Amino acid sequence: MNARGENGTPEVGGTGKRRQRHTRRRSGLPIIGLCAIVLGAGLAAYLNWPDADAGSGQSREPVASSQPPAPRYKEAVDFRMLDLDQGWVRYTDGIQMTTDSGLTWTETDRLPEETIPYAGAGVVSAPSPEAGSPPKEPDGYSWLRLNTEPPSVVSLSHQGADYAVKRAQFMTDRIGWALAQDSGELGGKLLVTTDGGATWQAEVTDAVRTAIAEEKELARKRQLEAAQYASEEQAKQAFRSDWVLLPDQASPGDTVLVRHSRAGEVQWQGKSYPLQPYGAGYFTYLPIGMGVKPGSYTIGDQSLKVVAKSFETQYLKVTEEMNSMRQDTKRIEADQQKINAARSKSEPEFLFDAPFVVPVEGRLTTPYGYTRYVNGKLSGSHMAIDLAAKEGTPIKATNDGIVALADSLYLTGGSIYLDHGMGLFSQYAHLSKLNVKTGDRVKRGDIIGLVGSTGFSTGPHLHFTFWVHNVQANPNLFMDATPFQWGGEDKPKP
Repeated sequence: MNARGENGTPEVGGTGKRRQRHTRRRSGLPIIGLCAIVLGAGLAAYLNWPDADAGSGQSREPVASSQPPAPRYKEAVDFRMLDLDQGWVRYTDGIQMTTDSGLTWTETDRLPEETIPYAGAGVVSAPSPEAGSPPKEPDGYSWLRLNTEPPSVVSLSHQGADYAVKRAQFMTDRIGWALAQDSGELGGKLLVTTDGGATWQAEVTDAVRTAIAEEKELARKRQLEAAQYASEEQAKQAFRSDWVLLPDQASPGDTVLVRHSRAGEVQWQGKSYPLQPYGAGYFTYLPIGMGVKPGSYTIGDQSLKVVAKSFETQYLKVTEEMNSMRQDTKRIEADQQKINAARSKSEPEFLFDAPFVVPVEGRLTTPYGYTRYVNGKLSGSHMAIDLAAKEGTPIKATNDGIVALADSLYLTGGSIYLDHGMGLFSQYAHLSKLNVKTGDRVKRGDIIGLVGSTGFSTGPHLHFTFWVHNVQANPNLFMDATPFQWGGEDKPKP
């Protein structure tokens, strides 16, 4: 209860007096704040009022900022990719380099010495002034640019918006990079495409890395395969094609090498021949047997023309004892089973990478395909070549391969079959000595045996031929060439 006097008014001392002082203090606070606001506004008006400076007679200028606002995003002004992994981007304030296709970037203070794209890479704008001489193109990269001109890119689409291209460069027909004309965030990014410019990515995603890895592997495979062809243009033409026939014209007794861009098989003369992978394609040999009729045959999207060929006739005279050897069908059949088993399995790849060579220096006594009569009776066609030489003359492996069979056989005497892969075998018969055994690996030119006259033979010579999927083939087509070079202008027909 408040203390009051007799007339009801608060007493001077005590609680009533303190309340009056407290009330006066609270009512004074708003007045002090209002005065501060008024003084602050007046000071601000004075500082910005275009009044004369004291004693100078000059008008006061408004205060302005001395630095322009910094751009929100830095701009990429140039770039180079040196291969599918390494490159650089130059910004207005520095340089960044990558060694992993743009996945990560590091700061650097100078451009690398090799700054011009590799020969054949597409560049929209001219090289930078600091660019040096063109670097040497890495092995295999040329096989990824099969088109004469790189993709032309003057604009690109990213996330539904179109942008002009500041600079673009394609390392392959599929993989390329570009800078977009953009004042926003995209203008500071190096964009990448993996489909020839149809779509673009601002980040190196897992899909981009996979595509680049695939291109590297494709380059390796094409480089491996390209080394087999007669020329770079022939190789590029093969890579551009779905089907290739080497050669596209043949005669009975010849062989055709088939290339397809995908796995599968080829149907030929009632048989199926699987296509085996090699390099960037899939291959098989087609034997043109002596019974194949002249005409045009469709292989994939290509046409194979088989033309007639005539063969001469040869007459041999042998003793009745020797002639009787050909009547021992039991021994002949036993040997044939060995031969069939040896030729039933072939390595599913080309085991050679160089042209075939003639296995012995000798005189050609019987060409391939001669119709042979023995003692006046038709013996059949001679599906090999006979090269006469002195007994003991060294015999060379016609090319790299694996010894599928090395044995003494009844009719062919000392015999060797070499597997060259993909169903191709070379045969050497009537040898006086075998220098290899079944299962050995040999290189082209290795001495595998010596000339002799064993088995059904009238004198020292080498009976030499090829077998393609167990069909005898003309050796002349193979000499001094690889199957990849068949049909080339520099390879005459046998």
